Amino acid sequence: MVVTRFAPSPTGYLHIGGLRTALFSWLWARRNGGKFVLRIEDTDQSRNNEAAAQAIVDAFEWIGLEHDGEILYQSQRMGVYQMYIDQLLQEGKAYKCYMSKEELDALREAQQARKERPRYDGRYRDFTGTPPEGVDPVIRIKAPTEGSITVYDGIKGEVTFNVDDILDDFIIARADGTPTYNFVVAVDDALMGINEVIRGDDHFSNTPKQLVVYEALGFKAPAFYHVPMIHNSEGKKLSKRDGATDVMEYKRLGYRPEALLNFLVRLGWSHGDQEIFSMEEMKKLFDPNTINKSASIYNTEKLDWLNAHYIKNLANDALAHELLPFGADLKAHDKKEILLDALKERAKTLVELAEMVKEVLTAPTAYDEKAFKKAVKPDSKAVLEAFAAKVEATPELHLPTDYHALMETVVSEMEIGFGKIGMPLRLALMGKLSGPGVDTIMASIGREETLARIAGLTAQLN
Repeated sequence: MVVTRFAPSPTGYLHIGGLRTALFSWLWARRNGGKFVLRIEDTDQSRNNEAAAQAIVDAFEWIGLEHDGEILYQSQRMGVYQMYIDQLLQEGKAYKCYMSKEELDALREAQQARKERPRYDGRYRDFTGTPPEGVDPVIRIKAPTEGSITVYDGIKGEVTFNVDDILDDFIIARADGTPTYNFVVAVDDALMGINEVIRGDDHFSNTPKQLVVYEALGFKAPAFYHVPMIHNSEGKKLSKRDGATDVMEYKRLGYRPEALLNFLVRLGWSHGDQEIFSMEEMKKLFDPNTINKSASIYNTEKLDWLNAHYIKNLANDALAHELLPFGADLKAHDKKEILLDALKERAKTLVELAEMVKEVLTAPTAYDEKAFKKAVKPDSKAVLEAFAAKVEATPELHLPTDYHALMETVVSEMEIGFGKIGMPLRLALMGKLSGPGVDTIMASIGREETLARIAGLTAQLN
């Protein structure tokens, strides 16, 4: 059974790149009928943030990536880590190092002066003397001192590291007893049965150290897939300006979770030329072995295009519910179907759609100066008053076609072009010359509000 995991550190918000690796891990587990574990790596108490940990959980709930079992917190497993540290000490595979910070700094300075790679020199590896007083020891694992370590990666292929270039006897427990990242990751992945690890390329350099821990404890290493990073359009590391922001910020900006997931699955993976994937299609088709080897490029226009697609295809009742947090309340509006059908074709985000809804439903308090000059002609007041008279005389007006028929009647009777009524009427209704069709606006706001807005403009015309 395939068992994957996502294991963020609660030191900040859930990043968009982290969500992508979580999605890949989730999809691979679901495709294979396996398990997906969410683990919070919070052993570093000096950097942890409870609010950040909760933000990660909130993001998963919003995005809809359900995990199997309870969320696991490393801070609650300290006894487990201590047991395995003691085991390695007893077996002679780890040892206490009493090197002071001053000694370590002096060693590194000397190595750098000789243009050598800074590394621990193993001076306490086989120490049997009397420990120095006043020094709380760290615990170091005995790493290989020669040869090579080969990482088998589903994306990169087989990569061999020269031990002398990358390893020393690295610390697995700090002086205060807390275990270090590479140690607890290997222990937890093994004990939790994680057999497929999909994670960002920035973790690749940690893999040889983790393999040392697996070997020392007699654990079987998982299959690894290190996903190339997401870059901006210039091929550089993604910044906040480019989109490297809190996943929940996408919610606040009006993006649909399914659009965000569809966008992320295509950052580094593809299935032919297909761009739009349902969740079922993603689960059926995704395979980490076909992830691209090169970095992917973040494209805001593509995200907006996908989000517009999902907004357009969302049922209006559901869409009305989604608009509530953005200040547009249509749930009890009797013409919400007419209004949303017209507006959702034009919106890239829920924020944009909410603003469009509010613009239609809120009477203008001023008129755009350029629009006024363009729309208002000497006969505009007479045309608007003629149309208002038709509306007054027709109590049964419900659909856009009902209002459009009255407009056509005025055009015919006054022998004018359609623009003669359309432009000043749009100005009266919206205060500007953009927006949905004027017949749709009138059907959405109703007969009385239509008359009130026409009267508001005609009062200003000579």
